[in-house]
Amino acid sequence: MVGVLLSSEAFRQSTRLCLVASENFASLAVREVVGSVLVNRAAEGYVGARYFPGCEDIDALESLAIERARELFGAEHVNVQPHSGSNANLAAYMAVLPFGGKVLAMDLAHGGHFTHGSVVNYSGQLYNCMHYGVRPDTQRIDYDQVRDIAVKERPDVLVAGASSYPRKIDFQAFRSIADEVNAVFIADMAHYFGLIAGRAYPSPVEYADIVTSTTYKVLRGPRGGIILCKRSFASAVDRAVFPGVQGGLHANIVAAKAVALGEASSPQYCEYTRDVVAAARVLAKALASRGFNVVTGGTDCHLVLVDLSHEDELTGLEAQRRLEAVGILSNKNLVPYDLRPPAVTSGLRFGTAAMVTLGLRPTDFEDIAELVVKGVREPGGSHNAHAVTREVAELLGSVVKR
Repeated sequence: MVGVLLSSEAFRQSTRLCLVASENFASLAVREVVGSVLVNRAAEGYVGARYFPGCEDIDALESLAIERARELFGAEHVNVQPHSGSNANLAAYMAVLPFGGKVLAMDLAHGGHFTHGSVVNYSGQLYNCMHYGVRPDTQRIDYDQVRDIAVKERPDVLVAGASSYPRKIDFQAFRSIADEVNAVFIADMAHYFGLIAGRAYPSPVEYADIVTSTTYKVLRGPRGGIILCKRSFASAVDRAVFPGVQGGLHANIVAAKAVALGEASSPQYCEYTRDVVAAARVLAKALASRGFNVVTGGTDCHLVLVDLSHEDELTGLEAQRRLEAVGILSNKNLVPYDLRPPAVTSGLRFGTAAMVTLGLRPTDFEDIAELVVKGVREPGGSHNAHAVTREVAELLGSVVKR
């Protein structure tokens, strides 16, 4: 049964246009390591201080992943053990915050992440979280508002980072605000980490005390997390990860992180990230030219956010369903000042990383924009919707032939 489902999933992935911003296609080398003999090993603890014998090879693999991350990002200290980005964020908070401590982060409704203080998440239940947002006129981060809130509330931690903010983040401004109120500055780079590795997006490492991230998305690694930090926070971060929030590391995933970080160190990967951003800009411009309301008017990264609230009351959920029906995968998403609930939304979020991995060029995203617009504006089952399905299949077929 499992084999049948895996075959079904492989077919699905090869026959859908994946524009989900948080998805990508890991390399064969990464996938082979994830499914390797390392899955058999128990390895609690850190390099040279394990709780089980026979971990010499695990130590070497973890050390390799750490060294590759340090060199790639210029980090003083790296912890590659977190099982996820959410675990990495929890560890970062625990390293510097008592329960009940104050956190100032981006509002989920304006592009933030639920681990930045949502009331349904541990972050909003264990900590006293407050939020900043974006300007109504530009839909960009209002740094004056961030400073005003920080000066008034005096947070212990200031968080930068988002899951649906398409523009560059001014990390130097966040550093200045954090210093003014004596706050620890944490940058959650889960969506931008791979672009930072490829020098296609600004790096927060110089400015942030702690940087957290996932290791998939644009980085094309395994499902997992990572933490970079200043040397002065190293011991606290390591204790927070183990034994603070999790037990043994997943040796196979840590090794796969080493593979992905090695791949991201190549000139070819830098070119890939530049193409990812170029593709997103083509997509944003093409969608806007076809009448879609692109949030912030464009993008500086891999993702594009579209506000559908003026599309004849079409919701993000319905648009997501229509696109899936014609073979295009994206996700419903809140937009700034959204009047609809998170389960419905007024927006769609698109990402270009996965399809660029498969071989699409930035110029191809002009055609993709046309398919998206047709798919969104055509109810499922209509004659025109069937035509879009055929065009999607033709586009994917052309990629295979390249």
